[in-house]
Amino acid sequence: MPTTYRRLRLSAFLLLQGTLPSLAQQFTPAVQEFIKVSSPSVALTDAKVIDGTGRPAQLHQTVLLRQGRIVQVGPTKKVRVPADAQVIHCAGKTLIPGLVMLHEHLYYTMPTGGFFNIAQMPYSFPRLYLAGGATTIRTAGSIEPQTDLAIQRLIREGKLIGPEMDVTAPYMEEPALDIPALNTIRGPEEAAAATTFWANKGCTSFKMYMHATRADLAAVVREAHARHLKVTGHLCSITYREAAELGIDNLEHGFMASSDFVPGKAPDVADYPASRQALLRLPVNSPQMSSLITFLVSKKVALTSTLPVFEPYTGREVVLGGGLSALIPQLQERETVTWQQNQQKDTASVRLFKKEMAWEKQFYEAGGLLVAGTDPTGAGRTIAGYANRRQLELLVEAGFTPVQAIKISTLNGAVYLGRDQEIGTIEAGKQADLVLIDGDPERNMQEVRRMELVFKQGIGFDSGKLFNSLQGKVGLN
Repeated sequence: MPTTYRRLRLSAFLLLQGTLPSLAQQFTPAVQEFIKVSSPSVALTDAKVIDGTGRPAQLHQTVLLRQGRIVQVGPTKKVRVPADAQVIHCAGKTLIPGLVMLHEHLYYTMPTGGFFNIAQMPYSFPRLYLAGGATTIRTAGSIEPQTDLAIQRLIREGKLIGPEMDVTAPYMEEPALDIPALNTIRGPEEAAAATTFWANKGCTSFKMYMHATRADLAAVVREAHARHLKVTGHLCSITYREAAELGIDNLEHGFMASSDFVPGKAPDVADYPASRQALLRLPVNSPQMSSLITFLVSKKVALTSTLPVFEPYTGREVVLGGGLSALIPQLQERETVTWQQNQQKDTASVRLFKKEMAWEKQFYEAGGLLVAGTDPTGAGRTIAGYANRRQLELLVEAGFTPVQAIKISTLNGAVYLGRDQEIGTIEAGKQADLVLIDGDPERNMQEVRRMELVFKQGIGFDSGKLFNSLQGKVGLN
């Protein structure tokens, strides 16, 4: 786009913004309690800005917000602050875009007797996601899609606190696993019918699961793509290469769910232990992995990094990101006991975790679209909000620079969702989704835990107050 045209378009946009009436969202008193900034005009002055584009951080920047949009970003000495703006002094602080996280859930691990199971957290998890800087999420698999869709609506109506949500339909899974909450389909006809049904209900993503077949995937891709909707997968019976050939858009859990390296793998057969052993045997710099990465990149298949859910136990936090106190007492005890029992007993997990980090870096460096998520399931150590901040830390541990880690967790997710013209970076004209951090995550990514304000569409929510409101509550709802 020619520079002159861009300037004219931006000038027209700014003029229009100045003449529009207030578009402020209406919030209930229960939501207003956690709003710290609601002025139609806001100036964030003298901040360090990591804008999400991948460009180097800029010091001493002022960011102007008006009516929920970013209207100007530039050096503090050159930006004129409007007389009516609420001024927030940001010296020593950092602004990053609101996180766009693509493997989130509104449920948490809650066993049913001796069976693995998951339970909906419709109140605590949306709040925690926003508190942890996630202004947009995709629920990568639903157990109560009607609840997720209702929460999406209630958040948009200002009745609940939470991020903007891309709601994924119930899992597409053939009968195999004894997980009471898990949806099942029987064959491609049911898979196609389920896709149509939930698309009509408002779901915008679809997820294949471990025992789904190639025919199931082909049916879901056909129906979803006809509606310009996307399909992802936590696979096992289908290899990554097969899924890419069939048109899948996204693969979850990095390469941890890949069954491509099982010797003599039978088509449409899921053998998770064999897949894990094959990955453990595979060298980090193997030609086979390089070939798979090249193929996935050529097919434009995105890969979701979900490092928190695989983080080993030994020498690490009980709950990732420091969220142990958020759990109800019974769950705090459960997680602490499990953590203690696993110390020094997870050497295989440590080895595979390090390999996964290396493979994600190889995928990224090969030009692949690496996006980020957390997957708050597993053993129960992964909690919304806390894990989103931890994902950034783990990407840096994997060898990404802080600037790259932030881009992966913001702009890349927006690109995948097709919303990168609206969200994902701190640039004039975009939606005012930003996170103010009391510190410098480029110097030390753990400082991302010091979030002060999370702006969603220009409304600044008090991160600390949101986290504190849910201490000892996760596990109730």
